Amino acid sequence: MSLKELSSLEKALGLKKPNKYSTQGDKKVPVLQSVNGPALVGLVTIATHLVQEAKRPELLGGSAEHKAVVQQWLEYRVTKVDGCHNEDIKTILKDLNSYLEDKVYLAGNQFTLADTLMYYGIHHVIVDLAVQEKEKYMNMTRWFNHVQHYPGIRHHLPPVVVLRNRVYTSGHH
Repeated sequence: MSLKELSSLEKALGLKKPNKYSTQGDKKVPVLQSVNGPALVGLVTIATHLVQEAKRPELLGGSAEHKAVVQQWLEYRVTKVDGCHNEDIKTILKDLNSYLEDKVYLAGNQFTLADTLMYYGIHHVIVDLAVQEKEKYMNMTRWFNHVQHYPGIRHHLPPVVVLRNRVYTSGHH
């Protein structure tokens, strides 16, 4: 999956010449073989390199604090989301929902690489959620829908239908 993500990220960043990727190990860790340097290994390492190559540093955060928040979410994606078991996904959705209660994006009010990679990482889960489950995670669903409509992000993924109007607000039946 991460090879498709990296290809989509290249397109979203407007990089003209596609890179060649391979994978290593049982977990299929992505590898980017560089022409004039050592190979880059790992989704976050390669994605960060692509952002720098595209000269889009704002996607990595502006201030030192903002950069740290972006890195925190990139690490969360790789350590918690990738390869998580079905019973753990509800905890991840609950955590994201709670965190996004007062935020537009994962790193506050600015779209970053963290939003892109988290969107790619949880898309396969969100696409299978029932309407009621999407409503249960309303903040996360709002964020997800916002990111999927961000220009150039969705590429290889089908759109996820999100209802815009809730018929019943929680507790008022």
